[in-house]
Amino acid sequence: MRRFARTVAIDWSGAKGARHKGIAVARMERGRAPALVRPGHIWSRAEVLDWMRGEASRAPTLFGFDFSFAPPLIERGSYLPGENVPQTAKAFWSYVDRLSDDEDLGAASFLEHKHRRHFYFGKADGEKARFMWFRTVEKQLNAMGGGKAATVYDAIGAAQVAKASFAGMRLLHRLDGQLPVWPFDPLPQDGSAVVEIYGRLYLRRAGGRGTKLRTADGLDTALVALGSPAARLDHDPSDHESDALVTAAGMMHVLATEPAPFTPAAMTPKIARTEGWTFGVV
Repeated sequence: MRRFARTVAIDWSGAKGARHKGIAVARMERGRAPALVRPGHIWSRAEVLDWMRGEASRAPTLFGFDFSFAPPLIERGSYLPGENVPQTAKAFWSYVDRLSDDEDLGAASFLEHKHRRHFYFGKADGEKARFMWFRTVEKQLNAMGGGKAATVYDAIGAAQVAKASFAGMRLLHRLDGQLPVWPFDPLPQDGSAVVEIYGRLYLRRAGGRGTKLRTADGLDTALVALGSPAARLDHDPSDHESDALVTAAGMMHVLATEPAPFTPAAMTPKIARTEGWTFGVV
């Protein structure tokens, strides 16, 4: 896995609008500290997509996005039970993209109007437990103490991942045929690839007990614990900045220390086609 010269971690956003303060991008080259890409810049999702396409050709890069690449299917039998929807991830990405008319690759309309009954937006939707379905990798992550993964059917509150995930599926659809998205595509022998990441997993690997790092010193302590040089920022990072920086270092740490990060024992061919897997969960 030393063939990846760089890792890039993208702290994603599913917010409505054209530009998003919740997006942060960090890049790490092997042996160097991770650094923010365009610090202070307010990214659009389309801009991230265009930037990735250019970066992918410059050096073998492992790109990571912190959203769920697909809804659960294994334990439900369908992404949206009772609906006539595709049953594999790539076809479902295309379906989400076709039914979403939001600006900048947003997907709120898909959740709020096209398939409203499948998503939890508050007490008016009844018992929240009815919506708490999880992918195989999320169950494994929760069981191993790597964090408490959220479900893509929960669309309310600051911790929800639904809007970011479905917006991300639109981006993945646009990458199809341009960049391999593991494990839906096989890992190529050379060149760049895209994986799903979960920032809290790398915070745990760094010894952190909380969910956020909000000081430059705390960030550097986490980076060093992951085998990375300190970033030495001249400011205390935002949540999005620290998540991206730690995750870029965490991805490099996994590549350097895990003997087979792309062949997790619990991932079957069906899971690889339908639900995907989170990089670093082995």
